[in-house]
Amino acid sequence: MVKSIAILSLILLLLFSGMGMAYALGSSALVAFLITDSLRFLAAAPQRIFFQLDVFAIMAMPLFILAGELMNRAGVTRALIDFSMLLLGKLRGGLGHVNIMTSVFFAGISGSAAADIAALTNTFVPQMERHGYDRYYAGALTAAASVIAPIIPPSIILIMYGAITSTDVAALFVAGIIPGLLLALSLFITNAVIARREGHPGGADAVLPPIWPTLRRALPALSLPAIILGGIVFGLTTPIEAGALACCAALALGFWYRDLNWADVGESLERTAQLTGSIFMIVAGTSLLSYLLVLHQVPEALVHMVTALNLHGVWFVLMIMILFIILGMTFDFMLGLLVVVPLLAPIAVAQGTHPVALGVLICINIAIGLITPPMGEGLLMVSTITGQRYWALCMRGLPFVLAEVAVLLLLTFVPEIILFLPRMMGML
Repeated sequence: MVKSIAILSLILLLLFSGMGMAYALGSSALVAFLITDSLRFLAAAPQRIFFQLDVFAIMAMPLFILAGELMNRAGVTRALIDFSMLLLGKLRGGLGHVNIMTSVFFAGISGSAAADIAALTNTFVPQMERHGYDRYYAGALTAAASVIAPIIPPSIILIMYGAITSTDVAALFVAGIIPGLLLALSLFITNAVIARREGHPGGADAVLPPIWPTLRRALPALSLPAIILGGIVFGLTTPIEAGALACCAALALGFWYRDLNWADVGESLERTAQLTGSIFMIVAGTSLLSYLLVLHQVPEALVHMVTALNLHGVWFVLMIMILFIILGMTFDFMLGLLVVVPLLAPIAVAQGTHPVALGVLICINIAIGLITPPMGEGLLMVSTITGQRYWALCMRGLPFVLAEVAVLLLLTFVPEIILFLPRMMGML
């Protein structure tokens, strides 16, 4: 127990010192092998790392990252914003609704909250401020709406979960649609209530973009989610092939909009390589820790502890949700995904929880962690981009966090909502 506390303390110390996640985990793993007298097992470490990365489904991840990077530079974001403005611009708090709707559309292309924030923050926060919104409200809403991106397919987190637990990624993608839309609905309601209470601008006098030019520019971008998801659902493409198709479509759209050049393509490839390499380095570090946990029979001890708590079914799943909320407030999502999921997911599934429902719940939980302090990465990104004070941003984002947690609790106690679409399509 003392050694475990020492290892956890070292990880926390390194993370809060500002050291990169991969380096903190890797160095902590090596120290852990030393203090537990397990150095002789390090000879198998390269094999363990390669085994963790040698998963077919993971190949889809860099392709969707690249598609999101290309979309950021291809003028797709502007087209989606204009289209959302046509639909919702006349409502009270219309720009807030447009912010949320654009995130829904963008989620069906990028699968990444970071890509959503990078694409939309510089556009929406200044625009909402110019129209009379509080700038901290605009920033908090942008961060909260980005939570939708990892839920609505394609989702990088669901790809990772499917690879770790050997769960069908296509079924996970389909299962994420309704929960993602419910999250969007909760944000629409929250924004409408706040807009009425604080007197946000909007209404019949709002200026909308021209209809036909907007539709002509937006329809190609709007067709991408249908092409990507339709190919996977109807068995025409694998998730990897869908990722490649998304990249080709992003290139075609970018050159068609005339907002993309070959220099942008080069920057997108470079950024994708950096992000993918960072993720793989984190996977390597966590695989060493996971290896050590298995060597010292920690999973078995965890099973005994859970059995002693006598938690079963939905209450055990609720315990996992609470654990992931705590992790999301303090750690990078990869730590929970790569260390906690392999330990607790098999127990939940053995108790009758469907692995697809559990995957979507964990994905939502991780996504909400992006906007929960003290280390909400989504809020940190918005704060960095806009120069806003981090804790003021957190306070403005609290109503949206509560709304999304309410959706998470609903889905935890009624998982059939998650499983409805996959079952209707014969995927389960």
